Amino acid sequence: QVQLVESGGTLVQPGGSLRLSCAASGSGFRINVMGWFRQAPGKPRELVATITRGGVTNYADSVKGRFTISRDNAKNTVYLQMNSLKPEDTAVYFCYARGLGYAEWGQGTQVTVSS
Repeated sequence: QVQLVESGGTLVQPGGSLRLSCAASGSGFRINVMGWFRQAPGKPRELVATITRGGVTNYADSVKGRFTISRDNAKNTVYLQMNSLKPEDTAVYFCYARGLGYAEWGQGTQVTVSS
């Protein structure tokens, strides 16, 4: 079983930057895809970005050019660097990990973009 723990969410002003981290723990697992999703109040959960074990990335159009996803396979950790943040980026951000026969979610971390 894989457990995911996110960190880094906080209140930030518009135009600011923030870095989220998500560490996976457990035993006997191999993670193929890691990623970030987000959910704003009253809206469905949506994809933000994903990254494969080999480093192939995919981004939502709304964050392209502003967010960068990266991962450290040795540490089983995925990061999300968020720049030029906008109020519409406010949401709970969830870490995601998928491997052979499993998919897991983190508990979420709140990101609020407001002046």
